[in-house]
Amino acid sequence: MERVVVTGMGAITPIGNDVETFWSSLKAGKCGIGPITKFDVTDFKVKVAAEVKDFDPTQYIDKREARRMDLNCQFALAAAQQAVDQAGLKEGNFDPYRTGVIYGSGVGGLHVAEQEIPKLLEKGPGRVSPLCIPEMIANMAAAYISMRFGFKGENYSPVSACATANHSIGEAMRAIRHGYQDIVLCGGTENGIIPISMAGFANMKAVYMGEDPENASIPFDARRSGFVMGEGAGCLVLESLTHAKARGATILAEVAGYGASGDAYHITSPSPDGDAAAHAIRGAIEDAGLTPADVDYINAHGTSTPLNEKYETIAIKKAFGDAAYKVKVSSTKSMTGHLLGGAAAVEAIACIMAIREGVIPPTIGYKEPDPECDLDITPNTAVETPVNVAISNSLGFGGHNACILFKKV
Repeated sequence: MERVVVTGMGAITPIGNDVETFWSSLKAGKCGIGPITKFDVTDFKVKVAAEVKDFDPTQYIDKREARRMDLNCQFALAAAQQAVDQAGLKEGNFDPYRTGVIYGSGVGGLHVAEQEIPKLLEKGPGRVSPLCIPEMIANMAAAYISMRFGFKGENYSPVSACATANHSIGEAMRAIRHGYQDIVLCGGTENGIIPISMAGFANMKAVYMGEDPENASIPFDARRSGFVMGEGAGCLVLESLTHAKARGATILAEVAGYGASGDAYHITSPSPDGDAAAHAIRGAIEDAGLTPADVDYINAHGTSTPLNEKYETIAIKKAFGDAAYKVKVSSTKSMTGHLLGGAAAVEAIACIMAIREGVIPPTIGYKEPDPECDLDITPNTAVETPVNVAISNSLGFGGHNACILFKKV
């Protein structure tokens, strides 16, 4: 089987619109959460979110084309352009039919539906935009990426809520490992800070409903009361080691393990026993031919909800055994909020940068320990330490669990 490596990365996040800025912000413990500015929140229970700042799509996309696509696709194309540029992919150094795109979104262009449905109801079917469907469907980011770069290989979009991007990365790894593709661009994107999603999450009592950004997304803290909506995109270029070496690409890390499972339990709550999540974590470690003691860092799902960290802690303990208390853990959602379908993509980048620089990003806002969350969660300040192996956990609504393992090359 082919070994699979990362040769390019791109990120649009609430704490930086490129990988360098994003990573510097993570190390510094920068909080990307603030008052919602995208719409009037007077009648909303939710007042804060982690918005992307100073994003100009015309840096990456023609202005006319940008107007025809939802923001989730704009984010995706920007992150993809960064990743492709870093990887040095150019016409002639890859086979288009062996270069794929496996790139997802949790909900796609939900904002488009929110805009077009009132037109239908108030003005009739003739006023609905002819671009409503292509702007709305969740696969369109992958389509735009393939068209932009001429990638004609496997092209599809996992849709598994918060686990979307890890499923994308894992399936991309498998496609390359088993020889179906040489290169796959993968990851996830989301435009979730919109009225319909914020109202829905608030009414299910899943999101933080206070007004203090510094105490909003506080994973593992006893005061945690709900996640904070984020937005943005992350993108990785995965490539077979053979192909990367042949074209002289810079290798950033190896994608060595992937584990996935389903809770078969509840539409929103993780399973209390943590068994299925532990199975996914163990699967990634075993897939890489390693043991729990080999893992230096876990980027936790860590959403800042009362149930997630409690049950994720149980899952980590079941997967790691005695090693659970020795591995460094953190939740970067404390800084970025929760990017839903884009979350695991930017968290994968955090893992890769932790390996490259030997720095564990912190879990910020941590003040009150929760005895049920007693792992080493790297509170408030980044830690410098060698990182050879890092894993990223994603646990999505519906019980979708996906774990990716990265190694230093």
